[in-house]
Amino acid sequence: MSTVHVISLLPLLVIAATSVVVLLATAIRRNHAVSFGLTLLGLALSFCSAFFTPPNQVTQLLTMDRYAFFFMTLITAASFAVTLMAFGYFEAREGRKEEFYVLLLVATLGAMVLAASSQFASLFLGLEILSVALYALIAYLGDRPPSLEAGIKYLVLAGSSSAFLAFGIALVYADLGALDFVRIGQLLGIRKGLDLSLLLPGTVLILTGIGFKLALVPFHMWTPDVYEGAPAPVTAFVATVSKGGMFALLLRYFSQSASYRFSPILLVLSIIAIASMLTGNLLALFANNVKRILAYSSIAHMGYLLVALIVSNRLGANAVAFYLVAYFVMTLGAFAVVTMLSGRERDADRLEDYRGLFWRRPWLAFVFTAMLLSLAGIPLTAGFLAKFYIVAAGAESQAWLLILILVITSTLGLFYYLRVVTALYEHPSGNTQVFEPLPRRAPAVSLVLAVLAVLLVWFGTYPAPLLKVIQSAIGSIT
Repeated sequence: MSTVHVISLLPLLVIAATSVVVLLATAIRRNHAVSFGLTLLGLALSFCSAFFTPPNQVTQLLTMDRYAFFFMTLITAASFAVTLMAFGYFEAREGRKEEFYVLLLVATLGAMVLAASSQFASLFLGLEILSVALYALIAYLGDRPPSLEAGIKYLVLAGSSSAFLAFGIALVYADLGALDFVRIGQLLGIRKGLDLSLLLPGTVLILTGIGFKLALVPFHMWTPDVYEGAPAPVTAFVATVSKGGMFALLLRYFSQSASYRFSPILLVLSIIAIASMLTGNLLALFANNVKRILAYSSIAHMGYLLVALIVSNRLGANAVAFYLVAYFVMTLGAFAVVTMLSGRERDADRLEDYRGLFWRRPWLAFVFTAMLLSLAGIPLTAGFLAKFYIVAAGAESQAWLLILILVITSTLGLFYYLRVVTALYEHPSGNTQVFEPLPRRAPAVSLVLAVLAVLLVWFGTYPAPLLKVIQSAIGSIT
């Protein structure tokens, strides 16, 4: 490997090196603040290096182009926010804390590998790096039975999904003799009278493995239990970084392999998108746990993203990237509020924990309201423009049924978001039991919330700079 290749891999190498440094520092002497500081430094260096690293094809496994750098910066920024959330969350708790940051860095590395993957081998490698770290992160609070239960469920189901993915890759390779996305697209373009006996089931099995990571219906059953049982910062990481890395991989795969040419694949994806939008929103209507509401909501949002992927045009690809950025901001903001209000025995996940929050902590109530309304798609927020771009992309491809389902289910979503918002501003009665969070200082989380609130309004009112960056990034894969 040449020096140019090594320089191109700097964002990945920095994260990998930071995880080793944090591990060695922990082995020498345990210090939560030192591990926290080293993690932030490594993430910041990786973020900055992406702006100065030359694009390059690093063997056939990784493509370090503008598209990869865009999603790498998004992933590292989200991991930076999760790290800030995690420090206050774990600081007031007993037990070992330093290993959390090692696992977080390893999982971040796996998501970044997914964003740069241009072949099935690197896809599988990145997925397993991400998954193995997530098993431990989800079950990190071993003194909580729900956390252990969530970790075991994710372990079993993630292992099964990896088997589906590996089998699907084997079938595609048996048919085409290629693992590279671009080469697969070339072979599909020159072959006449394609025999789909291996290619079609192989692609469906690959989508099954990816669908599990994205919590798409019918692979969504793990989502509410894992969201509820995992520590609040880990839930934020699973909802953003894990899914963002997978969707970045899925968008590259579809753009370069030309899988959208097959009408059976598009039909399957359309059914999954409709089922995800309907199921996610309908189940959220009956949930009374804030974490589970956000879990079901995430299922619906992945369905919205799938609509933009299905339309298979340039506007659809831009809409996917913009929606992911908005989704990161909204979801991180919502779980930052949950993190700030969580206690030692349990997280603040019950609806009653938020009743009358405005009268106790008006700043948190305002920010949480903004995040929820953005998730619902209210104008002047990033969530509204994100859905607007998906509708515009669908209209360009005349995907009227998908647009209709998206609009109807978004209206349904407004009801359960408003349930939480209404609880925030209810005047507390004499019988209301106030949930007391951990007695800790949380300036870092407050800073995260302030930045996310600004980005939420900025992207919702003046998205032009972000759209320019997105168009440049998407141009490198289309």
